[in-house]
Amino acid sequence: MTVERARDEGTTDPDDEHTPLRRAITGKLLFVFILGDVLGAGIYALVGQIAGKVGGAVWVPLLLALVMALLTATSDAELVTKYPRAGGAAVFARRAYRSPLVSFLVGFCMLAAGVTSAAGLAVAFAGDYLTALVDVPAPAATLVFLAVVAALNARGIQESLRANVVMTVIEVSGLILVVVLAGVVLGRGDGDPGRVLEFDSASTPAVAVLGAALLAYYSFVGFETSANVAEELRDVRRVYPRALFGALMAAGVIYVLVGVAISVVAPADRLAASTGPLLDVVAIADVGVPARLFSVIALVAVANGALLTMIMASRLTFGMAREGLLPGALTRVLPQRKTPWTAILATTAVAMVLSATGSVAALAETVVLLLLVGFVSTNLAVLVLRRDREHQGDHFRAPTVVPVLALGTCVALMTQQSASTWARAGVLVLVGVGLYVATRIGGRTRSGQTEAS
Repeated sequence: MTVERARDEGTTDPDDEHTPLRRAITGKLLFVFILGDVLGAGIYALVGQIAGKVGGAVWVPLLLALVMALLTATSDAELVTKYPRAGGAAVFARRAYRSPLVSFLVGFCMLAAGVTSAAGLAVAFAGDYLTALVDVPAPAATLVFLAVVAALNARGIQESLRANVVMTVIEVSGLILVVVLAGVVLGRGDGDPGRVLEFDSASTPAVAVLGAALLAYYSFVGFETSANVAEELRDVRRVYPRALFGALMAAGVIYVLVGVAISVVAPADRLAASTGPLLDVVAIADVGVPARLFSVIALVAVANGALLTMIMASRLTFGMAREGLLPGALTRVLPQRKTPWTAILATTAVAMVLSATGSVAALAETVVLLLLVGFVSTNLAVLVLRRDREHQGDHFRAPTVVPVLALGTCVALMTQQSASTWARAGVLVLVGVGLYVATRIGGRTRSGQTEAS
């Protein structure tokens, strides 16, 4: 991986470009932002489902998913440092394909993935980890949770990221605790190290790993949210690639260790039957760690993922509205807080509705499918935009083979999706097309009225 050094006199420093958003994110905050988003419900809530698909070798699909994520992240690094604007994949698509409709569909798929992910995280929040603390109706807990996340998001990007730092420390501590507890179990002669090489007997290892990698990929997809805060990032071209790759590698190491740990402690069928599989590890270890304490840690991890996902969704909505792809009302910003409040309200409302449409695993698979559409576009856009000579400053440049390989991994994961997942994603895309048409008609009507007056 190299940094492109070709300079044009007309190239503008992205930090000097006008933006109504506040540039408040440093490289360290971005690293924690990405790490906190990646280390969320994917490992705390879905690792049991991964075990159910692959067997005891949980670490294998996690490692494969890391490699796949790094490939697309490399394309993101090039495009974000080249075009550091809120809107992420939608902005890249518009520049590459020169089509408002294509740009809208790409951006809307990423947006729909974000709000669907937040909905899944809200459902996870109201699951076994919460019921270990208090008995409350799951639907009510889900709605209150999303409302609190929206309030923190609206308060400000700095406040949100400071909360993220605290929550990331807590969630990483919880995962390290799981690894330590596995060592304790193994040290006293319990557990079964041989399980880490066991695969589901119902299918061949390759098929089992690829199927499990679909869910494991969800554990890493938080990295793409960082593209939508590029406009709020200081010194984007220098710090973005370092924070992105550093956070993904750190998350990958932690995930592989946790995958090995849980397989040593518990059989795959027990993990698959639980919506709080890491809590089972704590129970089996039985070394005095209160189940209620670990439940709090898990809930913090889920909440952190939801907060960062909704930050991405609201900024993407703001960016698309500014590009004329969504209603202009979604560009409104709080005067003092400098946060896109109408976009936050809209994305939160949609997430509340989606939270009632499926389980955590079903919503996670829908998220991955929608994101893969955006990732295919982004990886193609990298190659197309190599012809853009107007933005050739000191931006990160990926080796050409990387986006090509990334495209292959996206197609491979798409083949693992179920018909029901395609149907749910298809409905969301149709809603997006309807919204696009309504926005275009509304824009023409306003233009006609202006000319008539």
